[in-house]
Amino acid sequence: MTKHEFQKLAQNILLLDGATGSNLIAAGMPRGVCTETWVLEHKEIMQNLQRAYMDAGSRIIYAPTFGANRASLSLHNLEDHIKEMNTSLVSLSKEAADGRAFVAGDITTTGKMMEPAGDLTYEDAFEIYKEQISLLYEAGADLIVAETMINIEETLAALDAAAQVCDLPVLCSLTVEADGSIFSGGNAVEAALALESAGASAVGINCSVGPDQLVSVIRNIKESVSIPVIAKPNAGMPFIDDQGNALYSMGPADFARHMKVLVENGASVIGGCCGTTPEYIYETAKILQLK
Repeated sequence: MTKHEFQKLAQNILLLDGATGSNLIAAGMPRGVCTETWVLEHKEIMQNLQRAYMDAGSRIIYAPTFGANRASLSLHNLEDHIKEMNTSLVSLSKEAADGRAFVAGDITTTGKMMEPAGDLTYEDAFEIYKEQISLLYEAGADLIVAETMINIEETLAALDAAAQVCDLPVLCSLTVEADGSIFSGGNAVEAALALESAGASAVGINCSVGPDQLVSVIRNIKESVSIPVIAKPNAGMPFIDDQGNALYSMGPADFARHMKVLVENGASVIGGCCGTTPEYIYETAKILQLK
C-alpha cells in the first residue's frame, strides 16, 4: 500500500480490528509468556480471531508483532529469533486475510525509558525500530502501525526508521490520559503535530481509556492536523475481579454509540483496544452503516 492509497482509503471511515491480547488470554494464553511465541504455537486461534474481525467489518487487521522487537524479545531470550518470528507472524495474518483486509505490521514501545528519564537513546531506539520495520516490510506488511506509544521522541524514532527502510504508510497512536496528557510528558496535540510533520500518515489515540473519555482529545487533534485521526480505545475502564481478571465496563452497543460520537468529532480511522471483541467491531460498523 502506498501513502497515497492509504489517504484515499481513509477519506471514508476506515475500520480497524479490535483487541488481540485480551482475546488471546480469554482463549487460554497464560499471563507472562511471550505472546508472539504462544501465537505461533496456536496459529489457528489467532487466525480465527482475525477472520472474525474481518467478518465484523475490519478493513485492516494487525499482525501480532506487537512485542517482536529486539528489546522486548530479549526479555524472553528470543532476540536471535527476531527475523523468523516477524516473518511468520506477518505470514499467518496474510494467510488469514486472504485478500479481504490489509495487514499492518504492528510495532510498539521498546519498554525502555528514553533519556533523560532512562538510558534509551534516540539512536538506540532508531536501530531497534529499523530492524523490526525492515523485517515487517520484507514479510509483506501493507502498512506499519506504531501503537500504544508512550513517548513522542520514541515514536519519532520509529517514524524516522520506517522512512529509511520503506515507503509504507505509518499510523501512529499514543496512549494518553483522559485529558490528553502523555505518560512521559507532553500532550496528544503536541505529539500529533510533531508526528504529522515527521511524515505520519495518520495520528491518534489507542488503549488509554474508553471512547466516552476521549471526545475532547480527538476533537482537539482533528482541529490541529490535516491527516486522518485514529481512535482505538478500550471497552471502557477495567476493573479486576476476584480471580485477577480485567473486566471492562462497556458492552458492544454502548461502545459503538460512543465511537459514533468520536467519528462525529473527527476520528476516521477507528477500532477497539483492550476488552473489545469482534462483536464490538460489528456493532460499530452497524451504527456507522458500514455493514
